[in-house]
Amino acid sequence: MTAATPLRRGLVVPTVAAACALAVLVGLGTWQVQRKAWKEALIATVSERFAAPPVALPPPAEWARLDPATDEFRRVRFAAELVNDKEALVFTTGSSLHGGNAGPGYWVFTPARVLDRIVMVNRGFVPEDRKDPATRAQGRIAGPVDIVGVLRWPEQPGLFTPAADPARNLWFARDPAAMAQAKGLGPVAPFYVEQEAPPAPGGWPRAGALQPSFPNNHLGYAITWYGLALVLAGSFAAWVIGRLRSA
Repeated sequence: MTAATPLRRGLVVPTVAAACALAVLVGLGTWQVQRKAWKEALIATVSERFAAPPVALPPPAEWARLDPATDEFRRVRFAAELVNDKEALVFTTGSSLHGGNAGPGYWVFTPARVLDRIVMVNRGFVPEDRKDPATRAQGRIAGPVDIVGVLRWPEQPGLFTPAADPARNLWFARDPAAMAQAKGLGPVAPFYVEQEAPPAPGGWPRAGALQPSFPNNHLGYAITWYGLALVLAGSFAAWVIGRLRSA
């Protein structure tokens, strides 16, 4: 056994640990690059669909065949009658599509009768002091109304999303089916509509044209991870060289 053998053996564990850490950092950087490409494609798709003129809402016979990949964020137009006494409130702290609505507050989801079926419509934002429908009675439109909006699909509750509280008419995820079930509305469309127009009389709920403002910080994150990988590689190389020289 040469004198260098124990030194080489002493480098094995640190080298393996450094290699694993380096692989993780490079992997995280690459993942952020991929996320950046995905986010840019999403922004381009949403911007294109928001810029298109509204089309007629597909008839109920086609609803089951709609695909979020191709139909979400499509602008639609339809005539409906709002079921105001069955509205549901969804807590929000803000939205990447509703830049002018600063939370905390609530989205007002109101059932709309469309061709003898129910579509849940997000009529817009109300602050805490407009939570009670009595404070915005003007906005509860009676009779037929022509709605322009954007098709959206239900969101999946996160791990830390609070459970809905139907007794208080309060939800924490935009889930039309759960709202409809709690309200005794029966089957509803598999999507909901983010209302853009018309504005509610009295100004509440507050709807309006949607604008994509998705945060896209992935390049900065990628540079951070790659930078850390470079620092690790440089620091480890300097440490190894120092050990070899001192042997």
